[in-house]
Amino acid sequence: MTLQPYNFTTNLKLARLHYLTQDLESCTHAELAENACKGGVNWVQLRTKNKSYEEWKRIAQEVKSVTDKYDAKLIINDNAALAKEINANGVHLGKKDMHPQEARALLGKDFIIGCTANSATDVEELLNYDIDYIGLGPFRYTATKDNLSPVITPLQLQYLLSMEISKPIIVIGGIQIDDVESILDLGAHGVAVSSAINLAHNIEESAAAFVKEIEKLKN
Repeated sequence: MTLQPYNFTTNLKLARLHYLTQDLESCTHAELAENACKGGVNWVQLRTKNKSYEEWKRIAQEVKSVTDKYDAKLIINDNAALAKEINANGVHLGKKDMHPQEARALLGKDFIIGCTANSATDVEELLNYDIDYIGLGPFRYTATKDNLSPVITPLQLQYLLSMEISKPIIVIGGIQIDDVESILDLGAHGVAVSSAINLAHNIEESAAAFVKEIEKLKN
């Protein structure tokens, strides 16, 4: 397969910081999103597990009211039908979720579709589909995801990001702020962050720190 180089200027709609909510007893998803958006986040992925469709929809609508308020994009994890029903901006699909081509047929050309990859083989397969970005990981162990795939070693990550892939790569999995510079220097479009923001003493300040770090490095 011939891999075409990725041009950052062609994907202006794709944020370089993807913020992911998570299930917490101390905070609702809408509250998490509100604090992150106050810190400057403009891309929120709703990630919640083990919910009925109606409960998931209620949570998604609450988060959408926040993202609409801050003019941030809302991506629904795992569920393309829900993304369409609430008119979110897109969906992120895991390897066991709806096929990306099926999701594109359901959602149409204007919805954002991202997909998970855990290996070079996954990446090469996803290049065949009409998707907007690839979420590559896990970068390191994270407790926010069950049945975690093997962690990608630094050498593997360096190899994957040297492949001149035509889709933007978002690195995910236990990302801390000190990781951002090295990941972007390797050629990733951006990073996806969950616990480092959600479990911080001050969510707004932690989100703002990530935003500032990426702004510093993006040029």
